Amino acid sequence: MTCSTPWCVIGDFNVIASVEEKIGGLPYQMNKNMDFLSMIEDCGFVDLGFYGPRYTWSNGRGQCSIVWKRLDMGLVNDNWLVSYHATTITHPSSARSDHNPLLLEMNVRQDTSKRYFKFLNCGFENENFLPLVQEVWNKEVNGNAMWIFYQRRKALSNALSKWSSQ
Repeated sequence: MTCSTPWCVIGDFNVIASVEEKIGGLPYQMNKNMDFLSMIEDCGFVDLGFYGPRYTWSNGRGQCSIVWKRLDMGLVNDNWLVSYHATTITHPSSARSDHNPLLLEMNVRQDTSKRYFKFLNCGFENENFLPLVQEVWNKEVNGNAMWIFYQRRKALSNALSKWSSQ
């Protein structure tokens, strides 16, 4: 079933989507999250990714028995990404709860005109160009492959805009 309405679901799902979203404790049994993964697939959701600490929940126990998991996340469908392509999730730290809060930011661009790709070769002549591109591109971003690519491209575009106006 496809939905033409932009959908965003954000919160504590109380389950992880992959083994990389847990450290500590007993090994995770992936059969516990099959219903969750099926729901993500059935709804056509993708994980928005995040900025900040990787894990959003902790059992708060001592060093030898502490468990960390990413239980809190934002999921969106393709129509959300088209309508609100600049949506980001941040995991701010929290001292009052066993969960970190989620901060959802939506930056809507009002410009509806077509934007075309422009390549300016003049950057390659500057010795600072490639190191800047490499530095921005290598910053850690978490999420699915398309989200990582989008975030890196956006950060690179911002950095090059600032660089070219200097």
